[in-house]
Amino acid sequence: MGKTILDGDKLSQAAVRGDWQEVKRLLTDEKVNANAVNKFGQTALQVMMLGSTMVAEELLKNGAQPNVQDRWGFTPAHDVARSGFLDTMKVLIKYKANVNIKDAAWCLPIHLAAQEGYLDLVQYLTPRSSILQKNISGQTPLDLARASNRTEVVAWLEQQLQAMQTQTQH
Repeated sequence: MGKTILDGDKLSQAAVRGDWQEVKRLLTDEKVNANAVNKFGQTALQVMMLGSTMVAEELLKNGAQPNVQDRWGFTPAHDVARSGFLDTMKVLIKYKANVNIKDAAWCLPIHLAAQEGYLDLVQYLTPRSSILQKNISGQTPLDLARASNRTEVVAWLEQQLQAMQTQTQH
């Protein structure tokens, strides 16, 4: 294994643990590239402890690519949306994460947040994304929330759609 893979492994391992101090040390003292990949071909941002906003911020301010996709098309924003970490999503967006990148199933992060029932994330993503976007199966975020019985998200999205229809009628 080359130095870059070893660096990627060390950085990824620290990020997975949510060890902000070690991530910072590796980036600043050892000059590890924030986009170095581990032995699985993933960056530290892709594998980080998702609730660790300090790790996300450290990686991103040191040049980590916020829109890197894995083989299923998931970006860190997809992972964060699926896991419900609003604070981490805010950090990603601060560093130019695009929440309108489709994964392999054509889902946007808002689809995943709706499906999992994370109302705060759905509310945060709505002005930055499209609640009308359909995935590969023709489902909108509202359809996925309904199918997963996420009643709060369903009610809120229905209100948004009604407001949109009212605006277009006037």
